[in-house]
Amino acid sequence: MSRPLRFDAVLIQAVIAGALSFAHLHDLAAAAGQDGWKAWAYPVSVDLLLVAAWRRMRKDGGNRDAWLWFAIALIASLGANVATAGLLDMNDVPDWLRILVAGWPALAFLGGTLLAHAPTPEPAPEPADEPEPGLEPDAPDLVVERVPEPATELPPAEPAAQKTPSIPEVTPEPVSPAPAASVPPALLDHARKIADAHHAQNGAPIDAATLRARLGIPAPLADSIALQLA
Repeated sequence: MSRPLRFDAVLIQAVIAGALSFAHLHDLAAAAGQDGWKAWAYPVSVDLLLVAAWRRMRKDGGNRDAWLWFAIALIASLGANVATAGLLDMNDVPDWLRILVAGWPALAFLGGTLLAHAPTPEPAPEPADEPEPGLEPDAPDLVVERVPEPATELPPAEPAAQKTPSIPEVTPEPVSPAPAASVPPALLDHARKIADAHHAQNGAPIDAATLRARLGIPAPLADSIALQLA
């Protein structure tokens, strides 16, 4: 979709000012002895230097050379506007003005070259995002593998002294002996140590019930061990 053409007051003012300045520079150059196409080239040279200096100022506001050449081009443009306003006899131009007009091409070329080849300042690097106070920066996750340590063998706990409650003597009935169960040698040795400790503390041999409670074994196996220790 084409946009409708609108007249901008600033754009119209710029066109009028540019045309008048262009005509004044042309008239001054023609009065200073630059006739023909040379008189038309002077306004173009002044305006180009003015634009080049302005663009350099936009990129680097602290560039003194850009400000200097902008002032030179502005003085040349304003000087031509004032000189052609009746303050100067256009039929009898002074020699110093002829010298300035004749030397302007070299001066404009020097200024344009310096502005075009001036180094462009590098943009300042953006500051890195700092972590908020109290937060640590991200660190790589570390995986620590631990080798399991071998379990330390503890010595068998010494049986604590226990007092056998006094039980009234009861005459047991004759019971048929149960078949002896097979007892591992290591378990038999451990049971013998417990029986010896019990006998040393209480002065009586250990019974099957106490032996079963100490070793945590079934009753038939405890009876078989008690028979072998008797």
